Amino acid sequence: MATLKARLPALPFTPIGVTLLLCALFASSSVFSSAKASQTNQRSDDEFGPVVRAYLGYLKNEQEVVDDRVSRREVSASYYRHNSNRIKALRQMAIRLARETHNDYLPELEAVGASELGLLFGPKPPLLSQLKVGEVFRNTFRFLGTVRSGDVFYLFARLDPYEQAELTEKALSTKTTVGRPEKNQH
Repeated sequence: MATLKARLPALPFTPIGVTLLLCALFASSSVFSSAKASQTNQRSDDEFGPVVRAYLGYLKNEQEVVDDRVSRREVSASYYRHNSNRIKALRQMAIRLARETHNDYLPELEAVGASELGLLFGPKPPLLSQLKVGEVFRNTFRFLGTVRSGDVFYLFARLDPYEQAELTEKALSTKTTVGRPEKNQH
């Protein structure tokens, strides 16, 4: 049995050889680091259930859409930055809620800047100075807090129909009992 002894051509230590070697090392390290980052993101998402992972995947897809639109010059750089920051703020809040509650459920989240509060509340939005975490506005949104992600975003959870009905029922029962004297039971 004959063995084939082939010799690899040696790259001389010339500027071109060194440059090629450095490019090859850089390319392989870039591929390795991006694969590692992807694996780390996947691993960090594994701590959540399917609903939270689906929402985080949705946000990732939204970021890809924004990236694509800016690459085709369909949107301005400021629009791109603002919406990328909004997506990051939503992601931060979703992860925080999932970790705090240990529950595979997320409410519908809304992130708005100070000038965008009218989009949620119409012409008379709540005053920023009066926002309190946990407070419900118009039986529709619960204020979750602020997230600074480039810009400051005010995050709200849209109440589900059951929560809205419960709040409406509480408000009605409070109004009806306020005017009536309590009955003494003996």
